[in-house]
Amino acid sequence: MLSYWRQYLAISPFYLIFAAFSFAPVFYSLYLSFQRYDGLGTKQFVGLQQYEFLWNDPVFWLSIRNTLLIWVLSTVPTLFGALVLATLLHSVRRFKGFYRIALYIPNVTSIVAVAIFFGAVFSNNFGLVNAILGTVGIEPVPWLSNPWLIKVVIAALMTWMWTGYNMIIYLAGLQAIPQSIYEAAKMDGAGPVRTFFQITIPIMRPIILFTVVISTINGLQSFSEPQVLFASNAANANLGGPGQAGLTTLLYFYQSAFLDNDYGYGAAIVWAFFVLIIVLVVINWRIVQRGRKS
Repeated sequence: MLSYWRQYLAISPFYLIFAAFSFAPVFYSLYLSFQRYDGLGTKQFVGLQQYEFLWNDPVFWLSIRNTLLIWVLSTVPTLFGALVLATLLHSVRRFKGFYRIALYIPNVTSIVAVAIFFGAVFSNNFGLVNAILGTVGIEPVPWLSNPWLIKVVIAALMTWMWTGYNMIIYLAGLQAIPQSIYEAAKMDGAGPVRTFFQITIPIMRPIILFTVVISTINGLQSFSEPQVLFASNAANANLGGPGQAGLTTLLYFYQSAFLDNDYGYGAAIVWAFFVLIIVLVVINWRIVQRGRKS
């Protein structure tokens, strides 16, 4: 290994920067979760008090419920829509490149710009959606003030942004399946639906597992969407909109640490949430793996 010291030296800046600005802060946040610290004074060791307060904090559990509901409402249509679009695009013969770019553009668009756009489209009084509903005689819908509809709007935004990303991954998996398998299935009399569920889905299962895990991690980390859509203002001092219906866990962490200057409690929130993400990823992985074995 010593003979490669020049190569190790060449790549060492990346690992040094990663250790200083990514790895060390992670463990420092774990240390902070056992302290009471406002960012300016001295730290005070409080043991597990932050976690005990967290366990009895109704706003924390409200943020967990909001996060899980938004995650389900966004992840299921995202992955299903991505798989359907990938299957359709795989059979298209013309303008395939154009469709790929058009469907992938939402994922590289600024999330702040998209959130502002969705806020205008779903506005209670002057939104495009309510204007269209008004043309067919439907009363305006309170998209940005009803607790359930707030979650639907955030989930719709996340679905619009991530469907194209997952579609590209599925499309790459579909193109890797040998055409001879489909030709053999066709000779055996299998129709398109049976071929999709008995050949395409089983072969694509590892890729589906990957997208489920990645979507779980991304979906549970929703922050910018509710932050831009429902930022605090004079009429509503709390983050997350009316009734804090859009308050996700990362948004609550941001409020506790950087608005209330309670860094110790903010660190406890993210570490508890990190454990929850790990548990959900393991559950998803076990469900998909059980399907593969059966």
